[in-house]
Amino acid sequence: MVSAGICFGRKETLHFIPDKTEVNAKLYVETLLPKLVQECRSVLPSDFIFQQDTIKLAQEWIATNCSEFIGKGEWPANSPDLNPLDYHVWGAMLERYKSFQPKPENIDELKKVLQSIWDQLPHDSIKKAIFSFLERLWACVKAVGGHFEHTLK
Repeated sequence: MVSAGICFGRKETLHFIPDKTEVNAKLYVETLLPKLVQECRSVLPSDFIFQQDTIKLAQEWIATNCSEFIGKGEWPANSPDLNPLDYHVWGAMLERYKSFQPKPENIDELKKVLQSIWDQLPHDSIKKAIFSFLERLWACVKAVGGHFEHTLK
């Protein structure tokens, strides 16, 4: 599993979850979430809003540790159409991976390839994904929180 954060004009660190680690809410809240929030604070010390899914333990941690966040009651559940990492970044990385040769033969090689792809991912494409966020929000409102990707240009 890989996680990361982005904001306008910046990519944060790729975080790799160790192989064969059970990924659950406890691991996420104790290990990954503090790193992601700290990275947000390093970029925008007091002016960021954290977007989080519906994991109750994570919602509680963020409510305690972040001044502003978008909670589960304010965000459509499981909504990749509203997450720039999901609607753009991971797909862009996959496209680059498909053309990467030779293919990695083990987990360590895969991590190196993914890190290389991440490092080379153009900031302009991330900015474009973030700029499209407002359009996506309006499309979500028009679709009354339902699927809307097919309505975008």
